Amino acid sequence: MLDPAGPAAAEIARGGWLMTGLFTAVWIGVLLLLWHTLRRRDAGAGPRRPERLILWGGVALPLVVVAALLVYGTLTSARVTGVGSEPDAVVEVTARQWQWHFRYRDANDQVIGESIDELAMPLGRMIEFRITSEDVIHSFWIPRLGGKVDAIPGRINTLRLRADRDTPMRGQCAEFCGLEHARMLFPVRVIAPEALAGWLAERDARPADAPPSAQAPAGRAPPRHGASEDVL
Repeated sequence: MLDPAGPAAAEIARGGWLMTGLFTAVWIGVLLLLWHTLRRRDAGAGPRRPERLILWGGVALPLVVVAALLVYGTLTSARVTGVGSEPDAVVEVTARQWQWHFRYRDANDQVIGESIDELAMPLGRMIEFRITSEDVIHSFWIPRLGGKVDAIPGRINTLRLRADRDTPMRGQCAEFCGLEHARMLFPVRVIAPEALAGWLAERDARPADAPPSAQAPAGRAPPRHGASEDVL
């Protein structure tokens, strides 16, 4: 999160640093007021109108700070979610216990390939992710590219992300979805746009494994990654 590789994550990081600085300033202000009050108490002098301190410090200041953050968050939400940006391609994301299935579509909405537990993103291209689930609620998250979005059965949620740096990244499920949740990871490969077709051609076109039966013990489906495997 502190080393963003795309515009959405950069906006989230900027907002995080802004709130950290703002709340640090408020905290220092509170300590200064406390120190000033203790000094007056030692000198035997009390505030002439103590209600003003409650009005300004307890009502006005919180309202101004919270309102400012609300306005800032509203104005930046479009950049975080990618609303208003035209996508260059579409990736359909289907989550399941315990696997990620990616289907790639071009600008003409034609399927050009699929991949399992591994995501490729063309460098510098805005990708619209259409996210759903086959079984329980999962959550699609690539921390260095943007925020997380739930994958909900029977519903398609959209998220637009762009990778501006050719660097190793990891995606993961951010919603507890069963006993193998911690292994529901996938590497993100940022590649040149012209290399995407070749990368997809090398992927195994095998279908997703059949989901565990209702009689199978929870969490006993074969994991996609080993317990200590580095997906990067």
